[in-house]
Amino acid sequence: MRKPAALLKSVSLFGAAAVLGCGCSLFSAPSVSHSDASAPLPDVSIVINGLDMPYPEGMDENDNPYLDYIESHTGLDVDVLLPPLDVYEDKLNAIMASGVLPDLINVSNGVWVDNYVRQGALLPLDDLLESYGRNLLENIPEALWDQVRYEGEIYAIPSEYEVKGMELMYVRKDWLDRLGLAPPTTLDEYAEVIRAFAEDDPDGNGIDDTYGLILTEELGRSSPFFGAFGTQPDQWLERDGQLVYGGIVPETKEALAFLARLYAEGWLEPMFPLNQTANLAEQVEAGKIGLYSAAWYDTRGIIRNSKAHNPAAEWIALEYPVGPRGDSGVYATKPVRSYNVIPAGSDHPEAAVQFLDFTAGEGYETLKLGFENDVWRMENGRMKTDFKEHNKHQYRGIYQALTDYYNPELNEQRFDSLGEFHLTENLRIIERNIVPDAFVGLATPSMSRYMRELKELQTSVFDRIVLGLEPLDAFDEFVADWHAAGGAETTREVNEWYRAQKRGTGR
Repeated sequence: MRKPAALLKSVSLFGAAAVLGCGCSLFSAPSVSHSDASAPLPDVSIVINGLDMPYPEGMDENDNPYLDYIESHTGLDVDVLLPPLDVYEDKLNAIMASGVLPDLINVSNGVWVDNYVRQGALLPLDDLLESYGRNLLENIPEALWDQVRYEGEIYAIPSEYEVKGMELMYVRKDWLDRLGLAPPTTLDEYAEVIRAFAEDDPDGNGIDDTYGLILTEELGRSSPFFGAFGTQPDQWLERDGQLVYGGIVPETKEALAFLARLYAEGWLEPMFPLNQTANLAEQVEAGKIGLYSAAWYDTRGIIRNSKAHNPAAEWIALEYPVGPRGDSGVYATKPVRSYNVIPAGSDHPEAAVQFLDFTAGEGYETLKLGFENDVWRMENGRMKTDFKEHNKHQYRGIYQALTDYYNPELNEQRFDSLGEFHLTENLRIIERNIVPDAFVGLATPSMSRYMRELKELQTSVFDRIVLGLEPLDAFDEFVADWHAAGGAETTREVNEWYRAQKRGTGR
């Protein structure tokens, strides 16, 4: 159903209020009296990630058949707020400081959760889950609940990643064939293909208009190249019985040297520090790139669109590059995709849990697959999906992703029903080559204090090294700075957790 006009107006003005540091209500129209601001909220008000999903004409996050479906089955009136993705956590912080709080907030950063738990700003959820969350408790794995317990109490309802990893290498086979090259396997062979795609006119148009490799901001889509050196810069690795942050190990310096060489030679697309996924998609679809680390689902998105632009484009999956010591692999997704928390002071915490319980229980399949006989149907024992209708209503994922859990059988059935995009095959390749993150505990106190700044330091130094603005030895100075800026304290806490895990006591 349509939400009250005043409430929707407040949602549209939310960004300005947050940027200006306004203390006005975020869930009622601005510039109201104190008595107006204390008016009752809807049955359940939720702040969630919009996942950059488009809506069919005439629909939005508060007016569409899937939200109607949730409301009709739960009896709840749900009001949805979608802060802008590029400043999502900043908006959440503004909400928490506003004094007028929603009933539910979804956030992907465990450090954010840890920070507000320690401030006493979030509700413990054990009693609410016992009363209203039967499906949540039954369907979400116990290992995930262990990651949201603080001193024995649950403070967040976790959503599990539906996949164990994200990236695998894809290459244009038609370009390989044109240049007489075989699919690369070793890092040296990859370097030769990257060079040839940049220098040898792989599209045959006689113009110097292609690059051998494209990355995105914060060295996104580079994981397989770090894996070739036996590291993943944003994970914790086990070394000689201790955990060490992957961003500071010597192997990461080697990987940066490799990427810096690609840039210096002119083989790496030069705008990578500014590239978002949309920029990568534009370049791949326009035929400027013939090799990159794809997301597992790019075969039904970016790569599919590349073929639509150029029917001659033939893309195939590759083995991961194998480095000088025989290493290869790609980063693992975090076990917890996102966290659902209830601010202390929520007017309707029980309604928030009821809403999530429906998405994890009775509503799970419909929100995951779409409406039966509309988006999908069963035919001769196999699921068939109407790809156009599926894409049209993908926005349903903003609700479903709140309480996802790993269901490989349903996933395989769903992925195969979408068409010949090799989605299940892609995921199997990834899962065979994952470099596990050795730290899967709760965010530590030092992570809450330091990790955002440490990540910004890492991004700045790594980008400058690859761009040739800093010498490779700047990495050694970065490591020292990282330790001094809170990394040493964080490492100590992570290893305290690791020792406790080995003793079987947990945190």
